[in-house]
Amino acid sequence: MEGFAWEGNGRPMTDAALDAALRQAVEGRTLRKALLLPPDMTRLHSYAGVIASKLYAMLKDRCHVDVMPALGTHDAMSREECAHFFPGIPYEAILPHRWRTDIVRIGTVPADFVKEVSEGLIDYAIDVEVNERIMDPTYDWIVSIGQVVPHEVVGMANYSKNVFVGCGGKTIINRTHFLGAVYGMERLMGKDHSPVRKVLD
Repeated sequence: MEGFAWEGNGRPMTDAALDAALRQAVEGRTLRKALLLPPDMTRLHSYAGVIASKLYAMLKDRCHVDVMPALGTHDAMSREECAHFFPGIPYEAILPHRWRTDIVRIGTVPADFVKEVSEGLIDYAIDVEVNERIMDPTYDWIVSIGQVVPHEVVGMANYSKNVFVGCGGKTIINRTHFLGAVYGMERLMGKDHSPVRKVLD
């Protein structure tokens, strides 16, 4: 597969440069258990599947590695989709994110903050729910893998969106999506500090 990762100078990153960057990220870590959070098949062209596969290959002989695609409310990936998107990762290592059941509440974004960032359009609190595995203290290292591209709800995809939406529960997913819709896609698309991003951060 050809690489779609980018270097800071605007040129495509070669596989060799990507391998070196991933080795540097892994180097010196003493790990027993790692959790990788890539996007799902809907982000096929992000190259995140290949990045996850490369990281898995670097870690699998050193520690236990789980891979949990940040599905959000999407259906779990099939065995065939996993084999295509995550070459070399055994299907048994891929865990589904069950956004209705496998979540824990870790806090609340206050209503007054939501009202402030939404310019008064929304005035409800938003419970922060994430997949229980993210809060599992047996993981030594949790790595969010994804792409930074314009997004119609958050403004720019990835970073905290990958965790709080991709691996979030129904309340935070639904309420942040409604916030984005009410604020207006035209106002937030491609913006790095949209109201939704501020809530997630």
